[in-house]
Amino acid sequence: MKIEVISSLQNPKVKNLVKLFEKSSERRAQQLIVVEGLRELGLAISAGMQISQLYFCPTIGAQAEDLVADQYFEVTKEVFAKIAYRENSDGFIGLLVPRFYTLETLSLSESPFIITLEAVEKPGNLGAILRTADAANIDAVIICDPKTDIYNPNAIRSSVGCIFTVPIVVTTNEELKVWFDEKGIQYFAAALTAEKLYTEIDFKKPSAIILGTEATGLSEFWLNKSTAQIKIPMQGKIDSLNVSISTAVLTFEANRQRNL
Repeated sequence: MKIEVISSLQNPKVKNLVKLFEKSSERRAQQLIVVEGLRELGLAISAGMQISQLYFCPTIGAQAEDLVADQYFEVTKEVFAKIAYRENSDGFIGLLVPRFYTLETLSLSESPFIITLEAVEKPGNLGAILRTADAANIDAVIICDPKTDIYNPNAIRSSVGCIFTVPIVVTTNEELKVWFDEKGIQYFAAALTAEKLYTEIDFKKPSAIILGTEATGLSEFWLNKSTAQIKIPMQGKIDSLNVSISTAVLTFEANRQRNL
């Protein structure tokens, strides 16, 4: 394989990588995402994605023979420190073309279980939820009206690559409700004001859970139109959990029921 060596911090490719890490507008304009880490890149490849450009630093990590890319760039330790997003990186950064699922292209199991997030704001929470989705082997994560780029570098990092192992769809509340109804999927809104406990729900049926932001919760759209509102009982001084923790609690209750 042909490898170009980059040693200058002023190299245009270095400057472009920094822009792609920092600005979602650049990622959208160039139709590229930045993936850091050998494990994350490996999961992306296993999911059928192609690395367009691979940047690696042999003084930090290994050589790049195991990763297939269209172009390879060896960079110095100083250059890698400039382009790396996280501390203690393992020396690999790749540029990939993003993949987007639609409701029509989702492949569902016989009795699907879906995590739905409305107006998700924090990429770290999204990443943590994707880890739960992968661990529970659910059908999909659907995001309605997101307030963050789903391929934000922090979402990729906090998901430890699970952003590539779980189908993700971005859509609107209205489109999703129609799709749920057409597919015969019951959908439950997580709400502090709910009377029904999550343990009282039959999650063996085709089901979706819907969670909102930590600041404002779910919109009236889902509170009014859901199959039922459900809650996780709080026994301490606070009234709610972090949204990623709540998602995990609800998801693994569904898994428990389905594995009985």
